[in-house]
Amino acid sequence: MHQELEWIELIAPDMVDVISQRFKILQNISWTEPVGRRSLAQMLGMSERVLRTDTDFLKKQELISVTKSGMILTAQGYETIHGLTNMIDQLLGLQQLEKKLCGFLGIKRCLIVSGDSDNQPQFIDAMGKLVNDSLQMLLPKGKNIVAVMGGTTMARVAKCLTPEIMEKREVLFVPARGGIGERADIQANNVCAQMALKTGGKHRALYVPEHVSEKVYRPLLTEPAIQEVVSLIKDSNAVIHSIGEAMHMAKRRAMPESIVKMLIEKHAVGEAFGYFFDEYGHVVYRIPRIGLQLEDLASMDCILAVAGGSSKAKAIRAYMQHAPKNTCLITDEGAAKVILKE
Repeated sequence: MHQELEWIELIAPDMVDVISQRFKILQNISWTEPVGRRSLAQMLGMSERVLRTDTDFLKKQELISVTKSGMILTAQGYETIHGLTNMIDQLLGLQQLEKKLCGFLGIKRCLIVSGDSDNQPQFIDAMGKLVNDSLQMLLPKGKNIVAVMGGTTMARVAKCLTPEIMEKREVLFVPARGGIGERADIQANNVCAQMALKTGGKHRALYVPEHVSEKVYRPLLTEPAIQEVVSLIKDSNAVIHSIGEAMHMAKRRAMPESIVKMLIEKHAVGEAFGYFFDEYGHVVYRIPRIGLQLEDLASMDCILAVAGGSSKAKAIRAYMQHAPKNTCLITDEGAAKVILKE
């Protein structure tokens, strides 16, 4: 298939450009519908005149319709997007990019969506759909315990999961860590609850703060209710997590100024599972914490790391030096190209 597409691009590069552009228009309408032409033109970086030509054609083909509120996709439009996604990914070279990124990072699998979620957060939804597809493919049949991190990316991913994941499976979602102190909607407990709601699975909560002193941390582990959930977390066979920028994560967690200063001095660029890394992958700080530890990932059947946006490239690259080989990275074109360029 890829060879045929290369031949098409050689003899009719303009056709490839037209297909890719109209597909992006359909894709963006599906994410933001109903949407007006001016707003869509700004999102795509196109002039309204050029966009009008394409949207008039798509309307004529009955792929979109125009309402008082804006443009929306028709049923045929949705079917077209679904049917063309794999081919468009090849046209845009994403499969080759995925192979290069896997080799560079030394992991088994990379899935890349087109675009840069720094500029268009809707691409996080596209990554969320890949998480849903990956869970259906990678989770073993029968009973599964899936540990889930919190954060803005994870909260958005949770909304993309579907009941198809539960086919021939029993899935229990557990928080990978404590998270009291963060915004309620992005705490790991809430993300687990949302994933269970969307899929029809079950969940358990861990009501402990993440960033606590050693003096507070140790006694908490003796509480029976906490021990039970921590035991479930340790028994998890899958994990879904994000990768954060170090300074953003430090501020979000309201970490002490002394720690923030130390992270700056040690050039921390990324964070995952409470570990902060410099750009060479060295651990420069570790939060004493209840929940999943980095070393626990070695025994996992399914590891999904979800992070996108060119601004997260250094953080992704730093963490991946510790990621197990069977990790599946779900990212976007913006992050992937910056990682490979560096």
